[in-house]
Amino acid sequence: MKRLITLALCLFSATATYAQTQVIAHRGFHATQNSYDNTISSLKHAQELGVYGSEVDINETKDGKLIAIHGARHRSIPNVQNENFATIRELPLTNGEIVPTLDEYLEQAKKSKVTKLIIEIKSHPTPEQESRVVKNILAAVKKYKMRKKVEYIAFSKYVCDELVKYAPKGTQIAYLNGDLTPAQCKEEGYTGIDYNLNTLKKHPEWIKQCHDLGMTVNVWTVNDTADMQWFIDQGVDYITTDNPLELNRLLGK
Repeated sequence: MKRLITLALCLFSATATYAQTQVIAHRGFHATQNSYDNTISSLKHAQELGVYGSEVDINETKDGKLIAIHGARHRSIPNVQNENFATIRELPLTNGEIVPTLDEYLEQAKKSKVTKLIIEIKSHPTPEQESRVVKNILAAVKKYKMRKKVEYIAFSKYVCDELVKYAPKGTQIAYLNGDLTPAQCKEEGYTGIDYNLNTLKKHPEWIKQCHDLGMTVNVWTVNDTADMQWFIDQGVDYITTDNPLELNRLLGK
């Protein structure tokens, strides 16, 4: 009987560990049905899959429009931050969709009661611009009444600091760059770390340190099955992946 109880407790413990890890679709669930990353279709697919979060990258154009696109380059445009919105909009993505605005993304995000929007605020050239971008994003999220459904991540420490300063109390803010310890992030007022898988493999102790500090741990971008399982076993809170179907399978969802 004691052996059966012990086995049951072990199984319960393993199940609890698995239940703690949530899935974040990297730039939406785009590896399906002629989709493309950071598009409305990739967000819809993530919502249909019912994952915890759908990540999206936000840049500001030369004329101040907030758009969902990763990196600086778009088709023949070297840097979207140096180009007007109308020009960017005229160049469709390879699957035929247009580059969406933050407003369009938030409009679609509102339609899901399950999937949160994980907004990565991209780095911009000056502190003044980054501050403006942060404030305009927060204003848009407030306009769509999405405060409790949006979390923020950024490589720029200045962006994270501005979020701490201006975002409503309780807003989830995670640092991406990987050069600060959990204690340093806690001191800055961030609620979590969101580090590359190689960084966390080098510093697996940071996972427990974060949890001891009441902070969350996300890891990106994990597409290999063995890596997924390793981070699940380590008890990270979130895994960002381009393959949410495989991660769901490992988690028994």
